[in-house]
Amino acid sequence: MEFAKLGIRPMRHGRMLAAALALQVGLLAPGLAQAFGEAPPLKQLVDAGKLPPVDQRLPKTPQVITPYERVGQYGGVIRQAMRGDGDYNAILRAVGAQGLTRWDIKFTEIVPNVAEGWTTNADKSEYTFKLRPGMKWSDGQPFTADDILFFVQDLLPDKAFFQSPPPRYVVNGKLMTGEKIDDNTVKLTFGGPYRTFPEEMAAPVGQHPVLYAKHYCKQFHPKYATNLDELMKQNNVKDWAALMRLKCGDIEVPSRWANLERPTLDPWVVKEPYKGGATRIVLERNPYFWQVDTAGNQLPYTDALQFTVFGDVETILLAAINGQLDLQIRYLNAISNKPVLSENMAKGAYTIMEMKDLNASSAGLMVNQTSPNPALRTLIRTPGFTKALSLGMDRSEINEIVFLGGGTPRQIGPLESHRLYNKQLATQFIEHDVKQANAILDGLGLTKKDGQGFRLYPQGGRISLAAIVSIGSPAYIEVLELIRKQWAEIGVELLIRSSERSLFYDRAQNNDYDLSVDAITGGLDPTQEVRSVLVVHPLDSRQSIPWVKWYTSGGKVGEEPSESMKQRLALFDKWKVEPDEAKADDIYRQILQLAADAFEVIGVAQPPAQLGIRKNNLRNVFDTMPYGWTYATPGGSLPQQYFYAR
Repeated sequence: MEFAKLGIRPMRHGRMLAAALALQVGLLAPGLAQAFGEAPPLKQLVDAGKLPPVDQRLPKTPQVITPYERVGQYGGVIRQAMRGDGDYNAILRAVGAQGLTRWDIKFTEIVPNVAEGWTTNADKSEYTFKLRPGMKWSDGQPFTADDILFFVQDLLPDKAFFQSPPPRYVVNGKLMTGEKIDDNTVKLTFGGPYRTFPEEMAAPVGQHPVLYAKHYCKQFHPKYATNLDELMKQNNVKDWAALMRLKCGDIEVPSRWANLERPTLDPWVVKEPYKGGATRIVLERNPYFWQVDTAGNQLPYTDALQFTVFGDVETILLAAINGQLDLQIRYLNAISNKPVLSENMAKGAYTIMEMKDLNASSAGLMVNQTSPNPALRTLIRTPGFTKALSLGMDRSEINEIVFLGGGTPRQIGPLESHRLYNKQLATQFIEHDVKQANAILDGLGLTKKDGQGFRLYPQGGRISLAAIVSIGSPAYIEVLELIRKQWAEIGVELLIRSSERSLFYDRAQNNDYDLSVDAITGGLDPTQEVRSVLVVHPLDSRQSIPWVKWYTSGGKVGEEPSESMKQRLALFDKWKVEPDEAKADDIYRQILQLAADAFEVIGVAQPPAQLGIRKNNLRNVFDTMPYGWTYATPGGSLPQQYFYAR
């Protein structure tokens, strides 16, 4: 028997393993708990006749979660901070990605999650997922194969809802299809082998199949709705797709956390919504959540998650050191915060977490290959220009000042410990060589300068690059300030356009930038986080968002990429359908080599440990959890099993 396929992680003690196995089949081991446990507030509702008993709320085979430290206690509210403008993913990270599958908490293997298990055919073009009989949405309605098929058959193929379907559901140009085997079994079929599909479903952006409760969301779909025009008018939207997203959400949209009526499979459900002007967002325990601990206690342990909306990062730091936050990683994670956090540990009654960063570079410059400035666009695509920019950067200075010496100068790509490490991609042009940089730029014919020493285009006009950055990322702004001074030595002007997060993304979507600074993903998860070498992410592949649109639309919109990028995208499509792991790795190595030769993204430094804080009495927290989007930190460590020790 493969325990992983049953959703059980190996445990050290046989008695605990027996308990977990018993729970998986809906029984309890002799000598252990005699019934499922539940939070006292839910027990009060049961006693009052307002809620069914816990054994009727749980599926027949609830997933058993082994607590990280020990079986916990019920109660308490986890207080966290978020920014007010476009910071909705802070909620997703805290709630966790409740997909069909998930990563284990140490980020080593894919295990079942919403699905009880799965099988696949020989070439991995079909996946049959077994769901948990009796599992329910947060409103108590059954979760079945029909809910998955609502997404697969009614939303995914509809051009009104997805103008370009997410690439993870497309193989060999064919859209994923679904078939209901029975109420608790669904088969998903692809246009070719899809070796990495379980990994895709474990990612934060892989939740689509389990995001939409058909019994609720169908009222907003033209196939089922009887009063659609009236609903659109009431909600001031122009089409049913906008209404669906408003009411039922999407992966990365604020409306996902704004509708109190939307059923969910999450551990906590929204009670105080995320809407414009909100100063606090609250999510309370889902009484129908489908996981239990090894003693049979229904999770989550804590009553609620509470997010206070802050206007700036400095205030979040102040709240942390004053003991007003119970768990905070976002906006505190910069190594530059370590001295002040260390000094105030006793005052704030917290522990500092130091997490291994999954990223390839703590900050990097994504050079827009489709810059709105035609002269600059030509220059950017001229071999040698980005090399000169890289040589003009003093990474050692940046590392010492911004990252307190905790990083290591490098470019991008898999870290040296990863099997796909590419030395050229990681180390090319990282030395600070002003003389060589100037020689390269002179060789490109950029010898004329203005009165301030900045180089001019042959046809006239200063060579100036505008970098977009969110004001919620002060470390990135500091990086840019240092680069601005360093590039002045090679006669290149850098303009820094800082803004709130929403405007930052608006500028990216409108192709209104020359450079974008951000953490560069793909250090320890290069095949899950491909955005820095492949233009596939609609928000974050900012080497060129028009190239992303070209790829995701099959060439119907956007702008045709360079030959190098087209080769990489073709290899990526081939990589996705290669069933053999070794051959797939060889294909991906070709992608990385092409990215190294193209040199579209300039890295700064291998990230130091990322910081966070937790209250001393908040337990079951994996203090050295991985830090990265694939893990949805801290969601991958299962916050539903965090508890307050008394």
